[in-house]
Amino acid sequence: MAEQNAPEKGNISIHTENIFPIIKKWLYSEKEIFLRELVSNAVDAITKLQHVNLVEGLQLAEDYEVNISIDKDACTLTIKDNGIGMTADEIRKYINQVAFSSAEEFVEKFKGMEDKNQIIGHFGLGFYSAFMVADKVEIRSLSYQKDAAGAHWTCEGTTSYELEEIDKKDRGTEIILHLEEEEKEFLEANKVREVVKRYCNFLPVTIKLEGDQVNDSAPLWNQSASEVTEEQYKEFYAKLYPMADEPLFWIHLNVDFPFNLKGILYFPRLTTEFDVAKSHIKLFCNQVFVSDNCPELIPEFLTPLQGCLDAPDLPLNVSRSYLQNEPQVRKIREVITSRVASKINDLARQDREAFSKIWEDIHTFVKYGMMREDKFYDKIKDQVIFRTTDDCKYATLDEYLVRAAAKHDKKVYYANDEAAQATYIKLFKSQDMEVVLLDALIDSHFIQFLEMKNSEIKWERVDSDVTENLLEEDRKIELAGPDEQKLQTEQVKTFFEEHLKATGLEVRVESLKDDSVSGMILLSEQTRRFKEMTRSMSQDADMPDMFAEHTLMVNLKSPVVQNIIKLQDAKQEEDATMLVEQVYDLAMLSQRSFDKEQMEAFLARSNKILEKLGGMG
Repeated sequence: MAEQNAPEKGNISIHTENIFPIIKKWLYSEKEIFLRELVSNAVDAITKLQHVNLVEGLQLAEDYEVNISIDKDACTLTIKDNGIGMTADEIRKYINQVAFSSAEEFVEKFKGMEDKNQIIGHFGLGFYSAFMVADKVEIRSLSYQKDAAGAHWTCEGTTSYELEEIDKKDRGTEIILHLEEEEKEFLEANKVREVVKRYCNFLPVTIKLEGDQVNDSAPLWNQSASEVTEEQYKEFYAKLYPMADEPLFWIHLNVDFPFNLKGILYFPRLTTEFDVAKSHIKLFCNQVFVSDNCPELIPEFLTPLQGCLDAPDLPLNVSRSYLQNEPQVRKIREVITSRVASKINDLARQDREAFSKIWEDIHTFVKYGMMREDKFYDKIKDQVIFRTTDDCKYATLDEYLVRAAAKHDKKVYYANDEAAQATYIKLFKSQDMEVVLLDALIDSHFIQFLEMKNSEIKWERVDSDVTENLLEEDRKIELAGPDEQKLQTEQVKTFFEEHLKATGLEVRVESLKDDSVSGMILLSEQTRRFKEMTRSMSQDADMPDMFAEHTLMVNLKSPVVQNIIKLQDAKQEEDATMLVEQVYDLAMLSQRSFDKEQMEAFLARSNKILEKLGGMG
């Protein structure tokens, strides 16, 4: 073995003596990031050698890999690569000369950062993150260059270092961390594996821990979409989210102009446990994990999206403030929005039945997106489907309007509570009239948005009025001529008005084609919308009463109403009044819940009616 010179001793070229205490103190909460930085550096060293090998024709033929090893007895963690390696001069250049203009400037810049782990990459301190967990760090390296000598660098957490020549047979670099007493968790293989899989799982070089590969060096997003099977997409999703159900659909991104962006985005099946307000995208930079909380990259209405985005043009240590102000981020959002719209269009055109099942999970976010972004609305408006009472179950707005044109042109009848409005829906269905079912919280806003976009089309809830299609054309009822019917109409209207004391009530008498309904509550569409809006905006306890003004539509054709007329004619006014009150209460039950007194009165009256019916036998 050749005689070696004494170790070179010197000081790291920085303008502050306090860099290491600052690193240890301020970055402690994010100490795991040291492993990301060191493994990423090792992969970079291999990537550089691969490039040199290609350019200079070195004809190196070997498996490139990063090896992580643990020595519990020595209390060391070692990250080793077989990459390009460093000479002593390169160590002096890249390790020793950490440039800061001043300690004061350094501190001031750092204080303004939202995320403390950003200091490392921002100030070129990737290697020095090792001192977050180690009180001594060694570098053993051998350059790929011919006749290069091995170099050994040592630092014990001060600005002093030692650098000496060593015999080293294998090309590449070893970083040996002598862990501090309180950082011994990084001597546990499970802990190291967890951190590596989180931050380095998709790096393009094999990473081994104690001889076992721990990463997926060929992530699915780097493949062409045409090469990936449906099963592979599902398997990849299961790796990312092991406990989740299969996704509804996915989008494979591969953009190279005007910026680089790759990734696979999934729309998940939403459950009660799913947090729709939280970002679920994993952001990578050249396959290095950056963050799983980057809401700035995704349009707000697409927050439920899961999956991976690899944006090589973004800095590795990207900050929230950077994302908020970077023009490229806005372009990324636009690309994602456009691709989601295209995917939804494709799904809708390919299989309406399959799409309708997906629609139940995504419609709220699609509608919200249409209201927020005009470009998204323009791309997707023709594929929006609505659940309806028609046998086809789902229809686009155009399909509904075409079918309804003969009976009510440019008008859409809808229900927002299928159970409460069952009576009204039944009347429409009995006349072969289709009703759109809109029962989501967003739908009241979406209706008004659609009316704004197309003022010719009016939306009316089924209980807002009685359409002419539901009324008898000649307004005649069985066994009664026109004059007699007119008299009965006046008689019923007067009797109901005299015996119903509800505030703001108007009584209207009509003859419906369907005699199974005795009475219906009607609320003007515009008045109801105005009061709903006022109630939602009001913080006052005295909110406007939705039923301050309402109409009871009495069906003259109903056997119950005809019975009221007979009882009145027979001077059985008590029984007639009881039925009048029952007709009103039954109509109101479909609109709102009763309070204690109203419910007690309704139940008592119902029992009394049943007793009378029983006595008739």
